Amino acid sequence: MSKLLDKVKKKIGSSYSGIKKCVVAFSGGLDTTVICSLFQEMDIEIVTVTLDIGQGDDIKEIEAKANRFNVSKHYTIDAKKEFAGDFIFPAIKANCLYEGSYPNATALGRPLIVKHLVETGRLENADAVAHGSTGKGNDQVRIDNGVRALSDMKVIAPVRDWELWRDEEIEYAREKNLDVNLTRDKAYSFDHNLWGRSMECGPIEKPDLEVPEDAYELTANPKDAPDEPQTVELFFENGVPIRADLAGELVTDPVQLIMKLNKLAGKHGVGRINHMEDRVVGFKSRESYESPAALAILPAHKDLEKFILTKDELRLKADMDIKFSEMAYDGKWFSPVRHAINAFIDETQKHVNGSVKVRLFKGSATVLSRKSGYSLYSRDMASYDKATTTWVQQDGEVFTRLYGLDYVMGYKRRYGKGK
Repeated sequence: MSKLLDKVKKKIGSSYSGIKKCVVAFSGGLDTTVICSLFQEMDIEIVTVTLDIGQGDDIKEIEAKANRFNVSKHYTIDAKKEFAGDFIFPAIKANCLYEGSYPNATALGRPLIVKHLVETGRLENADAVAHGSTGKGNDQVRIDNGVRALSDMKVIAPVRDWELWRDEEIEYAREKNLDVNLTRDKAYSFDHNLWGRSMECGPIEKPDLEVPEDAYELTANPKDAPDEPQTVELFFENGVPIRADLAGELVTDPVQLIMKLNKLAGKHGVGRINHMEDRVVGFKSRESYESPAALAILPAHKDLEKFILTKDELRLKADMDIKFSEMAYDGKWFSPVRHAINAFIDETQKHVNGSVKVRLFKGSATVLSRKSGYSLYSRDMASYDKATTTWVQQDGEVFTRLYGLDYVMGYKRRYGKGK
């Protein structure tokens, strides 16, 4: 028996005695490979699941690795379209930016992974679901509670629950000749999907330092971006982008729209995010992200809303947008409150139809113009041109008198000579 297996068995005792089959969220990395091997040594049958949500990994290689590893069954699921339609699009409608900065790329992917883990668990009659989250991160909250909300299966996070450390995992992997990259020193930790890429660890953890340039992959340094700006036009229907004119290429498929805009906006240095973030577990962390498409689409959507929605709708929706982003980040995607917020947001989006032109240039995505048949803007009212305006100047005096009646009287009675 290996030292690591002996440690795990002593820690868990007989608590896993009723588990015969476990579904594991499998990335093919060190943690999930070691977890699967340990489960098998404990005579627990393993089914692995890998979702393609645009992370850019070689999904076929991960599948081959799982099969070489001799798991009982492996599921490869192309979920990019589902991710775009059921998770990214609702986030666009909600102008989803956690703490005003982060488009929640990783957070939005987790409930989708949970959904497929649970569905696979039911299909395979599994007793448990396992994932590779640590005890410090947000993902333990998102995945644990998501699985608990959707099923009665046991949830296991071995890295956290068994206190697995990287050195002992590497030693175990070498001993068992597991097919993983056995590197002790890794400067950064990444998580990547269709909506963005997160970067952690190493020098990124030091908030008094710049994020090293070698951590970036999707975005050019703005100073090195093209000297000529690029204008794109995004067309929205019911609050979501249905097509885009990207440098003369008309794209209608949601997944392709996001992927191509990631490349185009990233080339112009758009999408770098560097901020201090409040984690679910209670402490602050310095976080760095790349989300080129998100930081081009979200400002365009918000601008179109301002063109179309009433002032009261915009004010109330701003509060709901913040709550939506917090619930997505905090792992409460399946919460009844999040569903209720979504219903409100969907109602506001029924007429958010139109197009927005955005200029990509040296790290910025600037809205240039917008068009919509549902606009509440009237040039006839707003114009200062006497020849075109329909506004009667003298009406303003009556309006201001009535509008300020309560506070003018209140001031006079309490603080002015009128008391």
